[in-house]
Amino acid sequence: MKKLLLALLVCCAGPAMANSACDKPRNDFDGLYCLNKVYQEADKELNENFKKLNGKLNAEGKQSLKSGQLAWIKQRNESCSKREGSAFYVNLDCATSTTIERSQFLQNRLRECTSTGCQNSQL
Repeated sequence: MKKLLLALLVCCAGPAMANSACDKPRNDFDGLYCLNKVYQEADKELNENFKKLNGKLNAEGKQSLKSGQLAWIKQRNESCSKREGSAFYVNLDCATSTTIERSQFLQNRLRECTSTGCQNSQL
């Protein structure tokens, strides 16, 4: 029974310790790990909002949404990353905030579709 309780305690402590590590990262690599986790969640939400909105649009709206998304990706990449020789740098704070803004934009368009109808001119 003691072994089972110890195993349960260790399993439950793992996520809590990971969260506290992100509250006060010990070094740049810990900070990078935490920033990446936030970026991945923002990107996941953006993809979910894109899929939901795309599912409500007609053919013209879908094409506008796709074109807008590709333009947004290009702008995000130009603003938040750079190459220097063989090195590639990404500003995760920039990428995360840009992704969150785009996700909110898509969520607003989704809200319009649900309430007043999809407005392709807004895409």
